[in-house]
Amino acid sequence: MGWRSKRIGLALGGGGARGFAHIGVIRVLEEEKIPIDIIVGTSSGALIGGAYASGTTPEEMERKIDEYLNSQEYQSSAIRTIEKAHDGELGSLKQKIQGFLQNKFLLLQAMFKPGILSAEEFQSMIDFFIPDKLIQDTRIPFRAVTTDLISGEQIVFSTGSLREAVMISSAVPGAIEPRKAGKMLLSDGGIISLVPVNAAKREGADIVIAVNITRGIFSDEELETAQEIRDRAADIAAHHLTKNELASADVVIRPGVGNLHWSVFSHAKNLIAEGEKAARKSIPDIRMVIPLFRRLFAKSGSLGHSD
Repeated sequence: MGWRSKRIGLALGGGGARGFAHIGVIRVLEEEKIPIDIIVGTSSGALIGGAYASGTTPEEMERKIDEYLNSQEYQSSAIRTIEKAHDGELGSLKQKIQGFLQNKFLLLQAMFKPGILSAEEFQSMIDFFIPDKLIQDTRIPFRAVTTDLISGEQIVFSTGSLREAVMISSAVPGAIEPRKAGKMLLSDGGIISLVPVNAAKREGADIVIAVNITRGIFSDEELETAQEIRDRAADIAAHHLTKNELASADVVIRPGVGNLHWSVFSHAKNLIAEGEKAARKSIPDIRMVIPLFRRLFAKSGSLGHSD
């Protein structure tokens, strides 16, 4: 095995629709011939990372996104209803009232069941983007980060169904029902690790390029309801947890995703472009880190030959 085997890791963070920015980042890393030896993803980072690791190109992913967003399945889905309520798309007063009531109905449903979205609807979306194969058979080694709601521990999938692992890693609490696995109850990896830098290092990466798509910490929104206050408190906690984990990364790429809600999938093209822009800006830092790493290994005598 050469020096690059499981050496450069790509840690793709979670953030719902903001994860489309990962496609732009990957496209630039490909163009610049930056070798990636392992991909570790959380939530939407697992979705994009799993697709790429299994052989789907950035161009193919972009085409699939266009196809999915224009499909009747998506247009009539609960995700689309949530998006409309958070993206200011509802023009007339009638549309706004309808959208408000639909969104409130979905939230009311969540009080009586484990998730707003049906497992079938969400699984259908995962299956559209992720091929039916095993994690151990991906072109690039891949890991999906999840959280066990029983023990509170991080669980990293390295074998088994790729679709199942991505589905669980993307199970946003409250929106998607967690999955039972033996004594575990598995949910979104972002509960513990929104950008899985430490998981990438534990899985063998010596250099970690992290992609952070979390929303900015500053907010001037009025906090008028208990739910808004709770959500804001969760955002603050996640920000500081992520900040600590990013300190272990060698390079952090920060696409300009703003404060987009996780459900705003129709902004895909802009998000991909922001990923490209941020990655190009980070290329000098990546190129500086990789030669430094190679020199350190050469001095220690542990630098092998490339495969």
